Amino acid sequence: MSCVTIIFLSAFTEPWRTISWGDKDRDLNYVQDYKPSKGSVKHLRVLLYGPVGAGKSSFINSVSSILRGRMAIPAAVSAYETHTIEREDGDPDGFYPLVLSDIMGLEDGTNKGVCTEDIKLTMMGHVMDKYLFNSTSPLLSGCAGYEKDPSANDICHILVCVISANSAETKPSVLQKMKTVREAARDLGIPQVCILTHIDEACGITESNLKDVYHSKYIKRKVKMSSSVGFPMNCIFPVKNYNEETKLNDDIDTLILDALRYIINFGDDFIKKL
Repeated sequence: MSCVTIIFLSAFTEPWRTISWGDKDRDLNYVQDYKPSKGSVKHLRVLLYGPVGAGKSSFINSVSSILRGRMAIPAAVSAYETHTIEREDGDPDGFYPLVLSDIMGLEDGTNKGVCTEDIKLTMMGHVMDKYLFNSTSPLLSGCAGYEKDPSANDICHILVCVISANSAETKPSVLQKMKTVREAARDLGIPQVCILTHIDEACGITESNLKDVYHSKYIKRKVKMSSSVGFPMNCIFPVKNYNEETKLNDDIDTLILDALRYIINFGDDFIKKL
C-alpha cells in the first residue's frame, strides 16, 4: 500500500461552493432518467484520461456502483474499454444511455503511458473497443483496432480529466501531454471537465467529514492549481471514489452524482450540435 500524506489546514467558516447534502436522490433520478437529446445518438460517451493512478477506473466503478445500487466489478485499465452500466430496475432498454470510456494513463517521459495521438484518435472515434495501446507507437489508419468511419455514437461527447488531490506536483512532461490533449479537445469543440479524486486521503478535514470538502482550504488550493493548467474552477469537481468500502455511502454518492450531472449536461450540449 502506498504511503498517504494527510494535510491539515484551517477551514473556511462559509463554504466556497454550495451543494445539497442529504438530497442525493434528486441528482440520482436526473441521471437515471437521462436520454440523449438527439434521437440518432444512442448514448452519451464520456472519455476519461489523466496521469497513472489518478483514479479513472475507480471513478467508473463508483459511478456504476451508485447507479446499480450495489458495488460493481472493477474496470480494466490497460486497454481502451467502453463500460456500460446495466439497469437494475427491469427497464426494457437494459442499460443506461451513458458509457464511460477508460484508457491507459499518462506517464512521465517519452514512450511511456498512452500516446497523446491515441487520445486524439479516441476522441474522434477512430479507436475500437478493447484496443490495447502501445506506448511507443500510436495507432495508424489501416491498422487493426482503427475505426475508419466512426459514427456519432463512437466519438467522445465530453472529455474528463482525472487528477489526484493526493499526488505530488505533476511532472512537466505529463502537464505538457495534458495540455496537448486539452487543446485537441478544444479544437474539436468537445467540452471538458476535471475530476479531483482522493480528497479524503489528501486532507484531514475531508478525511474526518466529507461534507466539509467545500470548507477545506487545502482542497480549494488544489482546485485553483488545477484551474491554472486550463480548467475553469466551476468545471473542477472534488470527489471521493469507492475504494475499501463494501456498502454505498450517501456523502460519497452526493459528490459523484453532482459531478456526473454536470458531465451529462455539458456532454448533451455537445450532442445537440452534432
